[in-house]
Amino acid sequence: MTSAQAPIASPFGYRSTAREVADGIDLSGKVVVVTGGYSGLGTETVRALVGTGAKVIVGARRVEQAREVLADMPGEIAILPLDLSAPASIDAFAEAVAQHTARIDILVNNAAIMACPLARDERGYEAQFATNHLGHFHLTARLWPLLKAAGNARVVVLSSIGHRLNGLDLDDLNFERRDYDKWLAYGQAKSANALFALHLDKLGEPRGVRAFAVHPGGIATPLQRHLTMEEQVAMGWYDEEGNVHEAFKSTEEGAATSTWCAVSPLLDGMGGVYCEDCNIGAVASEDTPRGSGVYPHIRDEALAEALWVKSEELTGVKFAP
Repeated sequence: MTSAQAPIASPFGYRSTAREVADGIDLSGKVVVVTGGYSGLGTETVRALVGTGAKVIVGARRVEQAREVLADMPGEIAILPLDLSAPASIDAFAEAVAQHTARIDILVNNAAIMACPLARDERGYEAQFATNHLGHFHLTARLWPLLKAAGNARVVVLSSIGHRLNGLDLDDLNFERRDYDKWLAYGQAKSANALFALHLDKLGEPRGVRAFAVHPGGIATPLQRHLTMEEQVAMGWYDEEGNVHEAFKSTEEGAATSTWCAVSPLLDGMGGVYCEDCNIGAVASEDTPRGSGVYPHIRDEALAEALWVKSEELTGVKFAP
């Protein structure tokens, strides 16, 4: 059963780091897959999880860069090529993972792009929706047998407070009839991420797989590569001198909620919730700050199911019973 969307008594919070969250957790013998685990939040997520003794498999679009970034990180890390915008690459990655392991205990769907100019993948799908949602939908489906084989697996899906922008239009997911707006497209993709976790948890619970959506917080990372400094100053992310807003988190802090959802014993037997600041997020109200809160549309189970059906149609991939 989907857990209540309400905060619990977590000992961690806004400024907790990924390694603090993982401290004392022993995942020896466990297998973790992290997409984009060599940049920004992904690097710190890998650092925290490999520190628990887990074997970590990193999906990387730029393999050589991943090797450089992760070269000095202690622990067992395998790096495999993965381009979430290319179905053949996703299939090849899943096959390679299956050669490395008979099960996956934790899958962290971390990789993403944000607010990019209009671009389309080889199928003609809008790039943010295709990469952030459809790519991870396809990947999770391909890894589904390995997740079920673990008997007690977790899937952590990186969403964002950007979900409040919504933009989700099941009749025009690829901006073929609407004028393209990079932020509306991002809001649609991040809403889709949260809705995916909601429905995945519903299907996964009887099979020992639980899912969580995560808002990591505001962090200065390569995710902002498509934004000019002028745009970021106008949004209040930086001041005129180029100093990042004091409310922004470090990458270590930004990776904490993903790590918490992956390892916290407080979440045993729970799932289907959207989390932020190392806790289950509170439903947004009129008084909720813009940077937090859970907006109602990502808790809509009927919408989550409809998106799931549409995602199967667009990818041609179905989850095995």
